This record gives sequence, C-alpha cells and structure tokens, in this order.
Amino acid sequence: MDQEHRRAAKLRLIEGMRQGQSWETAAAAAELRTSRTAAYRLLRRAKAEGDQAAVADGRHGHPAKVRASVQAWLVEQYQAASEAPSRVVQAAVRERFELEVSISQLNRVRQPRPGWWPPWHRRCRPS
Repeated sequence: MDQEHRRAAKLRLIEGMRQGQSWETAAAAAELRTSRTAAYRLLRRAKAEGDQAAVADGRHGHPAKVRASVQAWLVEQYQAASEAPSRVVQAAVRERFELEVSISQLNRVRQPRPGWWPPWHRRCRPS
C-alpha cells in the first residue's frame, strides 16, 4: 500500500470510528491492518490536531523532526540556563508552541551541544 492509499485508509478508519463502528469493523472497512491501540491513538490525535495532521506521516521522537524554530528556541534556552530540568523546559515548550515533546527527545536535542553534561553526571564525567 503506497503512502497516499494508506493516508486515505486512515481517514476512512477515523470516519468509521466517529460513526460508532468498533475499531475492528472500521479497520476492516478501510482495508487497514492496525492494532486497537494504534487505532484509538489515531482517533485521539485526529480529535486534537485535525484529521489531516493525524494521518501525516513522519518519524516521531527524532530530534531532527522538531521544527527548526522550536530547535533554535531550545538551544537558546539551554545556553541561557543549562541546568534547567527537562521537565521545566518541556512545560515551557508546551506553553509557548502548544507542542508535546517528550523529555527523552528534549535530552537528545540538548545532548549534542559541545561541553554539555547533565548536572547529575558531573561526578562521573570522563576526564
């Protein structure tokens, strides 16, 4: 199934579930192989972000996939306050960009900076 057919099948799945079909029935009607968890996750994302955003393909959780504006803002924040806990930065990203970013993803963006080492590892820092 090519990307366009898969996107159309996901849209049919979302529509079927909104009409009250079970996820299995909607997936069968859409000719889409999926799990229950993935089907409900797709439906939840469609409610939160819209149908087209929910079916947009892309790799999730990879630091290169954070928008350039968000990544630039993160670098500024980490340079200004390198000791700030990731949970605080996560809340700031959520508030400023209305974007949900995991702490592990934030740490992947933070880590490649030269000279950065988490404060809780400073005792173990290699010399």
